[in-house]
Amino acid sequence: MSSTITAIATANGISSISIIRVSGELSLELAQRISKKENIIPRHAHLSSLYNKEEDLIDQAIMIYFKNPYSFTGEDIVEFQCHGGMIVAQEILETLVSHGARLALPGEFSKRAFLNGKIDLTKAEAIAKLIEAKSVDAAKILAKQLKGDLKEFVDDSREAMLRATAYSEVMIDYAEEDIPSDILENIVKQLDSLVLKIENIVDTSHRRKGLIEGFRVAIIGKPNVGKSSLLNGFLAQERAIVSDIAGTTRDTIEEQVRIGTHIIRLIDTAGIRDARDSIEKIGVERSLESIKDADVVIALFDLSREFDDEDAKIVEIIEKIEDKEVIVTLNKSDLEPQLNLQKLQSFSTIDVSAKSDFRNLTKKLEDFFNSIGNDEELMLISTRQIEAVVKTKKAILEAKEPLLRGELEFFSYHLQDAITALSSISKPYDSEEILDKMFGEFCLGK
Repeated sequence: MSSTITAIATANGISSISIIRVSGELSLELAQRISKKENIIPRHAHLSSLYNKEEDLIDQAIMIYFKNPYSFTGEDIVEFQCHGGMIVAQEILETLVSHGARLALPGEFSKRAFLNGKIDLTKAEAIAKLIEAKSVDAAKILAKQLKGDLKEFVDDSREAMLRATAYSEVMIDYAEEDIPSDILENIVKQLDSLVLKIENIVDTSHRRKGLIEGFRVAIIGKPNVGKSSLLNGFLAQERAIVSDIAGTTRDTIEEQVRIGTHIIRLIDTAGIRDARDSIEKIGVERSLESIKDADVVIALFDLSREFDDEDAKIVEIIEKIEDKEVIVTLNKSDLEPQLNLQKLQSFSTIDVSAKSDFRNLTKKLEDFFNSIGNDEELMLISTRQIEAVVKTKKAILEAKEPLLRGELEFFSYHLQDAITALSSISKPYDSEEILDKMFGEFCLGK
């Protein structure tokens, strides 16, 4: 990590301000060179003229120096806040490189912060996810991780397993001594409690994943019930083609829309029926796949038409859905009702008009998303974290069997696997390969 790295830390495009960050042992020297200032006070905002290698003026910018170890990376850092745009920030970046810095790899600033002990992996992943958060609730969850809630769970659980291992080693080494008889019972209780806690955390994390990544909401129904009209209504624009011809939508259409404090992925699907040609058949298959991938399914029926075999097919599909929210919605409520509601008596229904009034459906979605966000349970925010605790649980269960048989050596062996798996959430042992993969998914300048 001896090299000095630099990158533009703000998104590309036209903006009022762009930020260029440089980290490493040459940071202060580079700042002095391009600003022609000798006395740069740490943590003071310096209004400075910046010059390229040919000493031509680039811009007048704010320059802030963070002296190690009191910086994000733990190294000397200088940030330049210049006027936004494509040209100025790029010229400052090129000037820093010409003086000896190198372009940072994706996530390299955060990686250095981790390696220098400024953050652990739970905080690093929270930083990356916070940038992509799709709801206010997600931002709150990630702020808790930045505060250290997940690290606290890992540390406490690891400490409990280390104590259990220590007790086991004592019983192995001093088998003939008088050891309290309730030690074995207490170890079993601690492990059972930890397994239950892990199961709850994994369940909560799967259920609330949409808060971080954005919920996927699929609109399904037979052809011509108003799915595309509902999508257009949510978007307040004519995104999908609408016509009276059944089967107009041949493929899924996905768009982002804001519901309350949540950004969701709304999916308009092809009408589900016995397809009449190969292209429509593919569209129907994709509609069925969208149901599997969705967090919420809006099953749309036409209130102005009689219930038919195609409606029955939709009922058959939604009756089999067990692991997600299904909202049965009756469209065209502004027309004379013809639909036999007895066929839908096992479901709660909402009346809407896709073209004029669907506020009650919007409210239903918002209430559902908010109910998930209000849960105060700890949450895992990445597949890596979930895999680690699942592996921990498996190792604990494998350790428990020899423990109950009195085979303490095998118990200690499996519990060490559990400790290693859980510790990987905040600081993995085989760090270099894992870190390169994880931090490589970060954006430049972070």
